[in-house]
Amino acid sequence: MSEIALVLVAGAVAGTLNAVGSGGTFVALPALVAAGLSPATANASSTVALVPGALAGAWVHRRQLTTVGGTSTTALTSVSLVGGVLGAGPLLTLPTDSFGAAVPWLLAFATLVLAFGRRVSRALSAATERPAGAGMGPRALLIAQFVLAVYGGYFGGAVGTMMLALWSVGPGLDTAAGNPMRMAQVGAVCLGATALFLVASDALGTPLLLLAMLLGGVAGGFAGAHLARRLPARPLRGTVLTIAVTMTVLYFLRGTGGG
Repeated sequence: MSEIALVLVAGAVAGTLNAVGSGGTFVALPALVAAGLSPATANASSTVALVPGALAGAWVHRRQLTTVGGTSTTALTSVSLVGGVLGAGPLLTLPTDSFGAAVPWLLAFATLVLAFGRRVSRALSAATERPAGAGMGPRALLIAQFVLAVYGGYFGGAVGTMMLALWSVGPGLDTAAGNPMRMAQVGAVCLGATALFLVASDALGTPLLLLAMLLGGVAGGFAGAHLARRLPARPLRGTVLTIAVTMTVLYFLRGTGGG
């Protein structure tokens, strides 16, 4: 019961973080590992469980969805779905130990994106001395979105932040205006990965843990989408970044300490 309660709370926190900005992976993955799942199974389970929460957040903001560059919403979503499926493949085919060894480095990479992604995005936009996105057409944008979707299907940490950074540098989309579409595309990536995880992974092997995270994720996603309209961005971003740094350090220490 204590493990189920832990996963339920972690799902709610992860769903809230994903709806407001990013960083749910930094809470959901460690919680499931602490409950006894392997890192690869925990990653697959968290993706499956957090899909309804991501879609709930996108539903709340459905009227604020805006197109990204010259791409259609249908094309962007299709690319995200396919990329999510293809990204999930290596997680299922590579040895479990390989993913476990990669987790600290994936967390570190995602943490760096959380910390510096927007700053780099602004610097690149300023360096071009032209409207952001003048050099990125719809085809290039869809290719870049596909690459991010593959990463999101495999791991997913900070993939929403990466999307906002891409859209800022590429089509010059304002971060606030792009946040509803970010939720929708992250949901599409996770949905694509889930389609494969449900039939080829061990995600359904622990139904109570999966259900607990799913319920928490839905509640957190719905509440977080409403909170996103009211909470100051800076304190929340600082909280997410603190969680990310802490989890990254702990995973590196866990690896060097032999598990």
